[in-house]
Amino acid sequence: MVKEVRVVVVYQSLLQILMRRKIILGMIIGLFLIVLISSIVGYFKTTPEDISFNGEYHYVEDVEFLYDLTYQKDNERVHEQQIVSRALQMIEEAEELIILDLFLFNDDYERKEENQFPDVSNQITNALIEKKKQNPAIEVVVITDEINIFYYSYKSPFLERLREEDIDVVITDMGKLRDSNPVYSGLWRAGLQWFGPYDNGWLGNPFSPDSPDVTLTSYMRLANFKANHRKVLLTEQEALVTSANIGHDGSSLHSNVAFVVKGNILQDIYNSERAVALLSGSELEEKSFSKQPDQGDVKLKLITEKAIQDEIIASLKSLKEGDSVDLGVFYISDRVVIKELIRAAERNVNINIILDPNKDAFGREKGGIPNRQVAHELMAKKNKNIQIRWYATSGEQYHSKFIVFRNDETTTIISGSANFTKRNLAGFNLESNLAVVIPNNHHLNLELSAYFKRIWNNQDGEYTTDYETYEDATLWKIWLYRFQEWSGLSTF
Repeated sequence: MVKEVRVVVVYQSLLQILMRRKIILGMIIGLFLIVLISSIVGYFKTTPEDISFNGEYHYVEDVEFLYDLTYQKDNERVHEQQIVSRALQMIEEAEELIILDLFLFNDDYERKEENQFPDVSNQITNALIEKKKQNPAIEVVVITDEINIFYYSYKSPFLERLREEDIDVVITDMGKLRDSNPVYSGLWRAGLQWFGPYDNGWLGNPFSPDSPDVTLTSYMRLANFKANHRKVLLTEQEALVTSANIGHDGSSLHSNVAFVVKGNILQDIYNSERAVALLSGSELEEKSFSKQPDQGDVKLKLITEKAIQDEIIASLKSLKEGDSVDLGVFYISDRVVIKELIRAAERNVNINIILDPNKDAFGREKGGIPNRQVAHELMAKKNKNIQIRWYATSGEQYHSKFIVFRNDETTTIISGSANFTKRNLAGFNLESNLAVVIPNNHHLNLELSAYFKRIWNNQDGEYTTDYETYEDATLWKIWLYRFQEWSGLSTF
């Protein structure tokens, strides 16, 4: 009898252990499924309405081309700066409306004796405030990314100054966009996002040791790796679309390009920016810009997010033997673009590429990923139609983002905020670019050609260096780049 009781007790104990294990296993499987479903939904979710934009072409008489260049000449570092001064002029001349949509708007950077930058964040802030004081009726809206408050760890002194002067500040809600890092973002959406607090930071700021400390929750938010990466300044008179973060001190000596446009495209740019504000819970009124006659021999349109990639690929596919491509970009890693560049070269299209060597980031050294690995892949084809040079950076970055297609009759320019990466071109980040089509004899084409030849051939300065300078065929770095681009576990 006693033995039977013991057997029953042991059996019940084993049954309870098994049940507990089943419950625990079920909970683990359930949590895994929740994270998996969150990852899939976040990765494949539809871009909110009116965000991704592929506009209609408008005809205008002219487009203004601007650039910033940092280079070496006669053993001295030279800075040619056009973009910020033009932006300040636009703010000064505005009468009814100013919208600034800017990824980086702060003075955070690794401050060292050799790294001292112009205070453009203060200049832009002061210009906006002064304009609002001069004309209280003017509508001023600043749209920016949450990186400038380090994902809600602290308040930005620049943004707070703007708010004090009754200037609308919109922090973009990136949670409503697709997740570029699904392995992590599924876990974030499933539960990590509810952890707090966001204030009372106690961890070091990764951008600058003298900037406020940040929280673990903010670091976890950062790891989603997506951003409002746009760089647009719009007034009722004209718009600046650029690769430059005109309100970020640490970016102020980067080499960049910009275009100033007028005409009916301003309506498209306003509608595009209004959609971002609405996405983030800020109501901008519908506004109608005065309709102008579509005339002139310059054709241009606004393209954002995934439409940028579509336009680049369509332009590459249209190229034939004897056509050419000039490309200058801070990051290139998108597999779709790389494959089409190779196919174009095989059709005897001449392709010249200027790349940043990916060795500097605001006072810190980088390892060359992804540009050096992509450059190796392109050059390994041993196709003489592809030529690559590196911009000779010295602490700053070659931060431009443009591609120029030339055929027998026309030149097409695609330029703006978007790097040539999966995150920038596949609809994960917010990006804003222009597509401009001009006759080959137009002065804008001559200006672009002169700009590119100047830095390619080191005319009157030292701008670029040979491919061999930063050639890198390290196998593990090649596989690391490919994995990072595929998975989204990267910052590019």
